[in-house]
Amino acid sequence: MQEELRHQIALTQIPQIGDVVAKKLLAHFRSASAVFEASKYELEHIPDIGAVRAAAILEFCDYDQVDREMEYIAQNDIQPVFYTSAQYPQRLKHCADSPVMLYYKGNADLNAGRIVSIVGTRAPGDYGKAICAKLVEDLAAHNVIVVSGMAYGIDIIAHRQALLHGIPTVGVLAHGLDRIYPPQHKGTATAMLGNGGLLTEFLSNTQPDKQHFPMRNRIVAGIADATIVVESGLKGGSLITADIANSYNKDVFAVPGRIGDPHAAGCNELIRTNRAMLITSAADLLQAMGWDQHQAPKVQPDPQLGLFVTLDEEERHILTLFTGNDEKHIDQLRRESYLPGSQVASLVLKLEMQHVLKGLPGQKYQVIN
Repeated sequence: MQEELRHQIALTQIPQIGDVVAKKLLAHFRSASAVFEASKYELEHIPDIGAVRAAAILEFCDYDQVDREMEYIAQNDIQPVFYTSAQYPQRLKHCADSPVMLYYKGNADLNAGRIVSIVGTRAPGDYGKAICAKLVEDLAAHNVIVVSGMAYGIDIIAHRQALLHGIPTVGVLAHGLDRIYPPQHKGTATAMLGNGGLLTEFLSNTQPDKQHFPMRNRIVAGIADATIVVESGLKGGSLITADIANSYNKDVFAVPGRIGDPHAAGCNELIRTNRAMLITSAADLLQAMGWDQHQAPKVQPDPQLGLFVTLDEEERHILTLFTGNDEKHIDQLRRESYLPGSQVASLVLKLEMQHVLKGLPGQKYQVIN
C-alpha cells in the first residue's frame, strides 16, 4: 500500500504528465505502480503518450521529494485521496481535468449528498455580506456542506457563517496543507478541521502562486452540486469559478444587485447571459435543486448497471457495446465505439471506478451485473 502511494504521488510530479494524461495511463495500467513498471515500448504505444512522455516517466527520479511528502502526510494526519480511491469525490470524477491526487485534512464527507460552493468578491459591500450570511444560515437545516476557497470577502464569510450555524464547511486551498493563505484566516481554518476540512491538490511547501488559484477554482466548481456567486465585479476568480462550473454542466446561481453597482456587475452579467440562475434566498436554491422536500443520499459510485441512467451519454455508449456477460478487450471497444482511443481508456476507467465494469486479465472488461 505504501509503495503504491509513493508511485501515486510520483505520478503527479512527472514533467509532461498532467491530470488528463495521468488518467489515460491509469486507464491502461490500472495502478500507478504499474505505470512505473512499464517498458519504454509499452508506454510509447499508448495513445497520446509517445516518446517524450514515455521518457519523462522512465527518467523520473525525484523520489526524495515524494518520500518527504509521505512523511509529512503521516505526521500530520492527512488523507491522500487518489483518483482510483472510493473516497475520491465522485462529482469531480466527471470533470475531465480534475486532479489525480487530493490531500485532505478534516472530517466532512466529500461524497455527501448535498454540496454547495459559495464564492464572490474579496471586497464585498454590506449587502453582499448580509446576503451571504443569510443564505448560509438558511441552509443549516438542509444537510448541506458549504465549500469555498478561504479567500478574503465572500469566501471567508461563507466559511465562518457555516461554522457559526453548525454546517460542515470545506476550504479548497491554492497551496500545500503546511500553511494557510491568507494567514489571517488560520484560526478559521483550524476550526474547520473540527466540522469540515481543508482540501488541496498541492504538495506541502507549495506557495500560493498566482497560477494556482484558477486550479483551485476548478475543484471548488467541480466538487459541488451547485455554485452560488454572491457578489462579483466583471472580472475575478468568482466568475472564473462560475464559468468552470458551467463547463462541467453544474448548476450556477447568482445574487442580483443594483444596476451600476460594481459589486453586482458580475452577478448581473451572469444572469443576463443565462450563465446563472437568479437567486434571492436559500429557498430558491432548495427548490431549483429539488432539495426542499427530499433527504440527501450519500453520493457513491454506481454499484451496477441498474443505475445506467446516472451515467453520461458517452459512458452509456460504451456499455451498449456489451451483451450479457461477454468480455471485451480495450482495443475492441476502441474499434466498436468509433471514439478516440484515449477517450475510450478514460471512459473505461471511470466505469470501472464506478463499479459498472470489471477489469479482467489481458486488458479485457466485463459488465458487473
